[in-house]
Amino acid sequence: MFQRSQLPLHTEAKINQRIHLVNSQSLKKEMKGIVTESKQSQSLTASAARVLAAKSVSFALSFALPLLLVRRLEQNEFGVYKQVFLLVDSAVMILPLGFYLTAFYFLPREPKQQPQIIFNILLFHVLVGALAGIVLVTRPSLAVSILNAPDVARLAPLIGITIFLWIASYFLETVAVAHQELRLAILFIVGSRLTKSGLLFAAALMTPTVEALIWAAAAQGALQMLALIVYLRSRFGKFWQGFQWSIMRAQLSYALPLGASAVILALFGTLNNYFVSHRFGSAAYAVYAVGCFTIPLIPLLSEAVGQVMLPRISLLQKQQRPRDILVLTARMMRKLALVYLPIYALMLVLARDFIVVLFTSQYAASWPIFAINLTLVPLGLVASAVDPVMRAYAEHRYYLLRVRLSLLVLMVGAVWVGLVLKGMLGAITAAVLVNFVERLVTARKVSEILGVTRRDWGLAKDVGKIAIAAAVAGVVAFILRGFLAGSGSIRVILACGATFSLVYLTGILLIGILEPDERDAIRSRLEWLLRRELHSRSPERLG
Repeated sequence: MFQRSQLPLHTEAKINQRIHLVNSQSLKKEMKGIVTESKQSQSLTASAARVLAAKSVSFALSFALPLLLVRRLEQNEFGVYKQVFLLVDSAVMILPLGFYLTAFYFLPREPKQQPQIIFNILLFHVLVGALAGIVLVTRPSLAVSILNAPDVARLAPLIGITIFLWIASYFLETVAVAHQELRLAILFIVGSRLTKSGLLFAAALMTPTVEALIWAAAAQGALQMLALIVYLRSRFGKFWQGFQWSIMRAQLSYALPLGASAVILALFGTLNNYFVSHRFGSAAYAVYAVGCFTIPLIPLLSEAVGQVMLPRISLLQKQQRPRDILVLTARMMRKLALVYLPIYALMLVLARDFIVVLFTSQYAASWPIFAINLTLVPLGLVASAVDPVMRAYAEHRYYLLRVRLSLLVLMVGAVWVGLVLKGMLGAITAAVLVNFVERLVTARKVSEILGVTRRDWGLAKDVGKIAIAAAVAGVVAFILRGFLAGSGSIRVILACGATFSLVYLTGILLIGILEPDERDAIRSRLEWLLRRELHSRSPERLG
């Protein structure tokens, strides 16, 4: 048996609602089911935490690269580098049309067809990547026209090869997660980032040119492609045999509408970059690209949560349990808000100092762009919650496609008008506003799908409390920053960051947001830090 106090509050509430059951056997079965649900929720958090930890390690390995490049490359050359990898990253993110995500949907549902499903994903990626590579090799002027970067012409064939290798091998870690091999997926995540960072760092240190960096990226793609083939062969045998068009058609039917929607959503985040690049050229785009810098923890956390949420929500949807999906989504939003909202509030206060410290005073003009772009952080909280639901309820994929197609037209017009009227600030403002509209419309649709009522709004009350705590801490940090004007950006960041953290943590403790396990985790961490500090001050250490 179990102690009721050991269960989360929502679990105890479920038990209380069912206490009226007369039949003791029925009551016992109900309680057992509740405990199982609680364990599944905790398992989801643990799985997301493990994936996030792996991605955080990979981030630590790669985060320093742009900081090195802004100090090794001239501004125009750094702009060309950003333009080239804008093209590469956009191709990798957009052209596969999210087809690799069919692994999450079909592998658990069709265990006997797993080799065929995996082969279809590989085939689709290879064909799309090869097509993109051929276009760039044969028509380098296309990339030059899009980016307004004449230097890209001679690099186009190498860029095409890199795009092919990256697209073909892109789903390595995804298929490992979908196949329930989380530890191996973590190894792939860290290993790929390690090799990528090592190759790019070596290129930046030995031959700091854009061409050398692209060669390093192509080498990384080749290594990842080799790892993918070895993994697929070991897990799925001769997966290329026994092709059935009916399975491919089912995957295409699922993936293409959602993939097209994902492409449009990706364009929401990148289209403004192409407008600015084309209008102002490489040197000015370097400033804009720095301003569009994304806090690395945000996409890492979002992707980690998405990879573990999608298969869980897909299973609950198959079992027709929309209420459980709603509760699970609300709990994950709350956990994400504990990180997203304080980052947003603190970065708004420290936007200029943050840019100067990371990218030097040469890019100080980027900070207003960065401050506006930060609005995507709280919007990402909504996206992380609703996107897995829309993918699990595949019957609504055409609705999502229609909405995003309409908003894409709005995006093109809004960014163009903003660029003409207010330059780069107008472009980023327009992009953020359209993203806000998209999140609002999608969230409303998810509410309809899950049958959300006014009584369910209480599930999000903790997010509001977290927002208040973050806002109060942000105001205190802003006031302190005023007193520290002229003290140097590093000193300002340290002082304001420490003050913000203290006020924020105090706020969430006083408001009572944290659950018992979260309080225990913070307490154990603080005790560990205290023991470490006392150990460092012990007479033996001092002697």
